[in-house]
Amino acid sequence: MTTDPLIHSNDSAQQMDRLLAIMAALRNPQTGCPWDIDQTFATVAPYTIEEAYEVADAIERGDMDDLRGELGDLLFQSVFHAQIAHDAGHFNFSDVARTMSDKMIARHPHVFGPKSNKPLRDKSVEQQTVDWETIKAAERVDREEPRTLDGVAIGLPALLRAFKLQKRAARVGFDWPDVGHVIDKIAEEAAEVVEARDTLTHNEVTEEVGDLLFVVANLARHLNVDPEVALRQANTKFKRRFEFIEDALARDGRTPSESNLTEMDTLWNTAKDEEKAAKSI
Repeated sequence: MTTDPLIHSNDSAQQMDRLLAIMAALRNPQTGCPWDIDQTFATVAPYTIEEAYEVADAIERGDMDDLRGELGDLLFQSVFHAQIAHDAGHFNFSDVARTMSDKMIARHPHVFGPKSNKPLRDKSVEQQTVDWETIKAAERVDREEPRTLDGVAIGLPALLRAFKLQKRAARVGFDWPDVGHVIDKIAEEAAEVVEARDTLTHNEVTEEVGDLLFVVANLARHLNVDPEVALRQANTKFKRRFEFIEDALARDGRTPSESNLTEMDTLWNTAKDEEKAAKSI
């Protein structure tokens, strides 16, 4: 079997070895790429986050060709970080893969445990989710993270972090009993934003808007809705409808800046109506 990283193969293990060899060559202090050699965990991290979002975008668009490429980009980010760690003497990609494999086996005793050969699983999806969270909680104790909210990554997008903080707190009973209480709280926070805009400083208004967004994330959790997915879909819908407005005005030889809010609002409603009609077909 060839060890040349430039040689193509259809074997998954070979392709992984090839990618690792390419990354090592890029980071070689004598013969590598100056840009790759110069990178650190901190400088690569923004690209890692960006690639994860591009994977989510390809999934949302249902573009499998694009998804294949984006998954490759995301995989390369893991390889890049592992190579930086290897160069600094911390760990290598094998350690990363081994740790992940061990974690998955430990968290799936119903698959890999002594009773895993049963033809039918005794547990429901819901019970498996509860067991998963129990195992994760035990892992946090082992990592000496005694506080309930320890381990919720600061680097997460703010909306997603709010969702996870609330979910974690709810496990120990700190939660509204039903969605009605959350809706009441949204109304309260919205009223405080309206009041704050005329009487408080910009920083104080920012705080009130943050409180409102935090409660909206809690509403999403109570409705079993991923707020990041919901907002991504809303962004996509807004872009699609605004482009409908642009296209309609362009047919008249105009741009949005040459229109007015009343006309654009009418076109927006037309876009909504056409989307509803298309869904009903």
